[in-house]
Amino acid sequence: MSGAELKILIVDDSMIMRRIIASFLAKMGYDTVVQAPGVSAAREILAKEKPILVISDYSMPVLTGLDLLRQIRCDPEQKDLAFVMITAEAQLCEILSAFRGGVDYYVTKPFTRDYLEYVLQRALAGRVSR
Repeated sequence: MSGAELKILIVDDSMIMRRIIASFLAKMGYDTVVQAPGVSAAREILAKEKPILVISDYSMPVLTGLDLLRQIRCDPEQKDLAFVMITAEAQLCEILSAFRGGVDYYVTKPFTRDYLEYVLQRALAGRVSR
């Protein structure tokens, strides 16, 4: 499966951050990117779309990326989605909460395109054949 055939959902309340991540993904060959400004919009998208991977910010208003992660891991149809948390927060309690919740990778800002590509390859390993 090529990167263009894999659908990735980006969830971040910052439009600028969503655009940066989408630009990185396009340069990596992932052309099918869906964006959501928050958890509620992400849940609506997940009800219709079938992404292979979710990239979510941790800190968002109302519901957090951790809330989204927990909802996904409790859903029998979505529980196996690859999930990468991206955040400016590097507090140990938040990192541990994310890993206890089932996150695949926890990436702190700022990060490079090369590092994000490495993380995505690792997160998708075993889930798809590339």
